[in-house]
Amino acid sequence: MKQQANLIRAGQVIEHDGRRWTVLKQQIITPGKGGAFIQVEMRDLNTGNKTNERWRTADTVERLMTEDKDYTYSYEDGDNIVLMDPETFEQVMLHKDFFGDQLPFLQDNMELNVKLVEGDPVGVSLPPHVTLEITEADPVVKGQTASSSYKPAMLSNGVKTMVPPFIESGERVVVRTDDASYVERAKN
Repeated sequence: MKQQANLIRAGQVIEHDGRRWTVLKQQIITPGKGGAFIQVEMRDLNTGNKTNERWRTADTVERLMTEDKDYTYSYEDGDNIVLMDPETFEQVMLHKDFFGDQLPFLQDNMELNVKLVEGDPVGVSLPPHVTLEITEADPVVKGQTASSSYKPAMLSNGVKTMVPPFIESGERVVVRTDDASYVERAKN
């Protein structure tokens, strides 16, 4: 379906120059002189190449409709991740690059949401939060104010994050999957 370029949002799938692209970022720029335009960073769904494109806000682009389907993470097979449809038990293989920065947060039997265009996967969404263990945490430096100071820590999946000073090595914490930021201590 056609839509105005100024309505493009991250996560949408568009068709441009005969190819399918997923939108990574968009920014509307209003220069001091002349009309506004939209700057879009997007990735080719077939090749994985990124590009930037500019459109005037009045231009139209072809937006492809996506269907959401839930899958369960099964296992890793070389450079691929194997997902299973919980209803039909069919397996789907996706390349690790498909997950981007969220790959380290995959956990056994995790429920994932996969966006499909005409049956082809175009995007994956992990749950917003996961619970992980702190494997390393720097000691607290005396004299720091507790309200604004965070210290570096290493999560059990190898990702670095910043945690409050009272968190010690061995504790379980809840972190966001999109940016690995600390949310809270795990309740269980």
